[in-house]
Amino acid sequence: MKSRITKKFSELKSNNRKALITYVTCGDPTLRTTMDLVLAMERAGADIIELGIPYSDPLADGPIIQKASKRALRAGTTIDSFFNMLHGLRSKTHIPLALLIYYNSIFKYGIKSFLDKCDGLIDGLIIPDLPLEERQELIEIMKDYPLDLIPIVAPTSDDRIKEIVKDSKGFVYCISSSGVTGKRDNFDSDLESFISKVRMYTDTPTAIGFGISNKRAVEKLKDFADGLIIGSAIVEKIENGIERNSIIDDVFDFTSRLRSSL
Repeated sequence: MKSRITKKFSELKSNNRKALITYVTCGDPTLRTTMDLVLAMERAGADIIELGIPYSDPLADGPIIQKASKRALRAGTTIDSFFNMLHGLRSKTHIPLALLIYYNSIFKYGIKSFLDKCDGLIDGLIIPDLPLEERQELIEIMKDYPLDLIPIVAPTSDDRIKEIVKDSKGFVYCISSSGVTGKRDNFDSDLESFISKVRMYTDTPTAIGFGISNKRAVEKLKDFADGLIIGSAIVEKIENGIERNSIIDDVFDFTSRLRSSL
């Protein structure tokens, strides 16, 4: 069964459009706000939403998302409260949802119990701390679910790219530069060659993430891949909007500008 993510990329390709994938940390500052943000970003033109489960030691994330995770955890966000919110969200939208979560959270929850919770609600999993050599067990269990395990590749993946993207589904998460998430002005100088190498080994759509924060970056990178992922720049809008009570409007306006740049 094709996931909502796969169907969305097929739809976009037939219309010669690029995917806009936006990220928020769940529970930052509240789960109700997360629900409202997803709906606002969809209205503003986002095609796929990446939802981050807050984690106490998010090794792949830079300071902006680390602070968002701390705010969400302080607010009492848990996996169970997230899924409770998600049931309400799914009554309002069918937009494809990819969940960014660290593997320890899945393991502690119980792999099958976690996947049962995702069934019908979540369309893809992005697990930044799950190495290639240790993912086979999860892949075997996931065969019973309409879920994509979205692989992550970086310019430094080199000879491992072929194995990382083997049998991939949904999209391939292509990291723009070495390091953690965060806003950037400069990207890997050989990014186009890197994406071309990924495409040598898979027909799965590619999406570039890490550091894309403004219209100029979107216009620079949009022709390289099938989609772009914007995370830290949106999370920063949320942080800045907390005191002004302008989170939803700020993120809606920013997402609209990103969509127009694509």
